[in-house]
Amino acid sequence: IGIPLIIIFGVAIALESKGGVFYSQERVGKDGKIFKIYKLRSMVCNAEENGAQWAINNDPRITKVGGFIRKKRIDEIPQLFNVIKGEMSIIGPRPERPTFTEEFNKEISGFINRLQIKPGITGWAQVNGGYEITPIEKWELDMYYIENKSIKLDLLIIFKTIEIVLTGVGAR
Repeated sequence: IGIPLIIIFGVAIALESKGGVFYSQERVGKDGKIFKIYKLRSMVCNAEENGAQWAINNDPRITKVGGFIRKKRIDEIPQLFNVIKGEMSIIGPRPERPTFTEEFNKEISGFINRLQIKPGITGWAQVNGGYEITPIEKWELDMYYIENKSIKLDLLIIFKTIEIVLTGVGAR
């Protein structure tokens, strides 16, 4: 199901705005290893020409197609390639960019403890706050997952992820 969605939305992205269909970005993975994460492009080209920045509600850099694929999390499908490469898991803390990891670790003692397991496409923090939570809330939820990791918790995250994809709750 992933490849047809990538093709359909890849064409829509290409028709709506100039630039590549895919977007890659450096992220920090397990044990601090830097890797490139892959996504379908949801913003205009050069969206970060002034440096790294968080997406905000009603972000003007997000295209119309981008808004839809973000709401349904379709933009994350190419990360299955990162899972195949062994850089990510399906479930785990979302990987941050190196600059944000460094910044958050200065503000939140132990933030880098999130790096003791592989990052995931979805995770406890994503299904319990998504884009709207603060870095400290994200860290607390990620540490809860790491300390309580189990098949039961993974299944709960998968079911909550499906609900979020179907309803679009928590997207921006």
